[in-house]
This record gives sequence, C-alpha cells and structure tokens, in this order.
Amino acid sequence: MRVEIWTDIACPWCYVGKARFDKALAAFPHRDDVEVIHRSFELDPGRAKGDAQPVLAMLTKKYGMSEAQAEAGEDNLGAQATAEGLDYRTRGRDHGNTFDMHRLLHFAKEQGRQDELIQILYRANFAEERSVFTEGDERLVELAAEAGLDADAARKVLADPTAYADDVRADEREAAQLGANGVPFFVLDRKYGVSGAQPAEVFTQALTQAWGERSPLKLVDQGDAGACGPDGCAVPQQG
Repeated sequence: MRVEIWTDIACPWCYVGKARFDKALAAFPHRDDVEVIHRSFELDPGRAKGDAQPVLAMLTKKYGMSEAQAEAGEDNLGAQATAEGLDYRTRGRDHGNTFDMHRLLHFAKEQGRQDELIQILYRANFAEERSVFTEGDERLVELAAEAGLDADAARKVLADPTAYADDVRADEREAAQLGANGVPFFVLDRKYGVSGAQPAEVFTQALTQAWGERSPLKLVDQGDAGACGPDGCAVPQQG
C-alpha cells in the first residue's frame, strides 16, 4: 500500500501531523508493506529565495491578526508539538521560500533517504536556532549530509535551479487536481484522503480501512497458457 503525503517544511501542522502519522504507522500490523512518499506543496511559492522574515511578523501581515493572537497561536502549536514529543521554538523562528528544500527532497527520494531528510529539515526549522532560510545553500548541504546524502551531490542539485524543479511543480499540480488546498494532506492508495494533522487514531483507522479494502487481483485468463515460474518454464507436450 502506498501513502503519499503533501507537505511543506514551513508548515507547523505538517511537522505535528507527520509525528502523529508515524505513531499510527509504527503500530500498524502491515507497516512493512506500506510505502510512504513525501510530495511537494509550497505555502508561500511567490516569496523570493533569501527573502525571510520573522514568523510572528508574517502571521500578523498575512492573516491580519494581532501580535498577541500570533503569539497565542504559536504557543498552541508548541503545546501540540510537545505532546507529540517534538521540540518547537515558539519565538525567534523565521519564514521563507522552501522550493530548494523540496528539490532536495526529490533528490533524497532517489537515494532512498527522503524520510530522513524531511525529518531533519523539520527539526532544523522548528526546533533549532539556526535558520534554514538565511544561511544560504551550505546550511541545506549540511542538513542533507546529516540525512546520509552525499554533500557534493546535494551542492550540485542546489546550484542548478532546474534540478528536480519539474518534479516539485508536478507534485503541486497533482495536489490541486486532488483538491488539496492545504497541508498536510495524506492520500492512501489513491482511494482515501486525510486532511490536516489528525490524531493518530484517525490515521490508524484510515490505514486499517485502506488496507482492508485493497482489491485482490482478479484473473481474466482461463485455461492453460505458457508461463515461466521459479521451477522453470512449462514445455508444451506433443499429443
């Protein structure tokens, strides 16, 4: 079974939602047969690379809330993250363009290190003092290497603005086609969708339902026909 998760590194609910989904998946009896793929979704695609601003300032400007309301929202998110065992800095974080991070995540997928990299990027953005937006490509290279990726290869990806750009855009178009206008957005076997950072119990229910409704293979071929298997190939007998 395949689970695709549309997320953005700048999305705090994606950070919390991943922890809740991971908890449900860890307890799922068929977890070893579940393939998880992280898909790209940018919350602020129009923001220029290197254009970072404090999260609280972004919230007050984008959503028209007061600074007190923005602080209360961050405090609530911090409490939600702490409940899931996550570190979360409620003050002092910044916000910026995540396109290069998404390109790196597609590169990491090819190397079989996508889940490791996305978790490291989340931690760096939400829990660490150093910014993932203002220190340039070398900060991202450092995090990619921590995820087990080759640093020089990651550096080359970041140096080429076209590398994996089409993959990011394809994910974003697909999200729109599926009706996802926010993240996190979970799609199970292209049959079921779960929107938002739901409790782990909801993910458990979704996994169980999707697994239980997997359609068995129906054979339309009847009668004997030539085929090969572990024991060799059947040889037609002369009548």
